[in-house]
Amino acid sequence: MMNKYAIIDTGGKQLRVEPGRFYDIRRFALTDPNILRPNTKISMYRVLLICEGSKIDLGHPWLSNAIVRGRVLHPCFDKKRIMQKIHYKKKTRKKLGYSQDFIRFVVDFISSNRKESISYLIPLS
Repeated sequence: MMNKYAIIDTGGKQLRVEPGRFYDIRRFALTDPNILRPNTKISMYRVLLICEGSKIDLGHPWLSNAIVRGRVLHPCFDKKRIMQKIHYKKKTRKKLGYSQDFIRFVVDFISSNRKESISYLIPLS
């Protein structure tokens, strides 16, 4: 099996993805939490690079016909980040905590042209 991977742009970050592996990305700001339930199919069109063996397709800034398809496994949280404000002269302390919402998804399919992705949606019998 040839080593195939893609670099996508999601949540303001660039992420190297491979088929069959799962990744944590930031929850999309405009989506309702009920929309992204487990096994919801997602498509990402902001693909910066696709590498298949020794063949590399590089976009400027994105590849026009590339697509990365996957499905949501479950929502999750990052570990809690703790911030402290300490005022030494007033002898006061304030402790705040924050957990980032994430979505864990698995990549099912990477395609460099959309004709291949149609066969992913319609199973041939």
